[in-house]
Amino acid sequence: MRTITVNVNGKEYRCPVEPRLLLSDFLRHELGLTGTHVGCEHGVCGACTVLLEGEAVRSCLMLAVQADGARLTTVEGLAGSDGELHPLQEAFREAHALQCGFCTPGFLMTLVPYLEAHPAAGEAEIREAIAGNLCRCTGYQNIVTAVRLALAQGGGVG
Repeated sequence: MRTITVNVNGKEYRCPVEPRLLLSDFLRHELGLTGTHVGCEHGVCGACTVLLEGEAVRSCLMLAVQADGARLTTVEGLAGSDGELHPLQEAFREAHALQCGFCTPGFLMTLVPYLEAHPAAGEAEIREAIAGNLCRCTGYQNIVTAVRLALAQGGGVG
């Protein structure tokens, strides 16, 4: 066992973990943050995407010990403390950009840092940004529509 300290969604945790524990499993099973979904467990689908120091990473490809000392944000950390949705979450709701919702947290966590860096992204750039996230339900059109709506309503960033 190794003790790690991580700041997740603004809260500091100090936890003993097995060195082989995946970050996705740590978030879900140790911290109870089940919004981080585990799909393929190979880094292909994007469902497990979280922010590590503000950068989108696949949590199924990282060990929890690799996040020691880091600042993490999961989908649970996007909404305001008052429960108000992040502008991108609100746009996803308004544009019906989800069906089953399994992939949605990964899309959101991929897009938040992307939109911060690319506030004038066009449709082609948005599609390229989400190319690493798989969705079996939506056909992606409403996801792109939601991103464009978020950008039009103030940049899509919180």
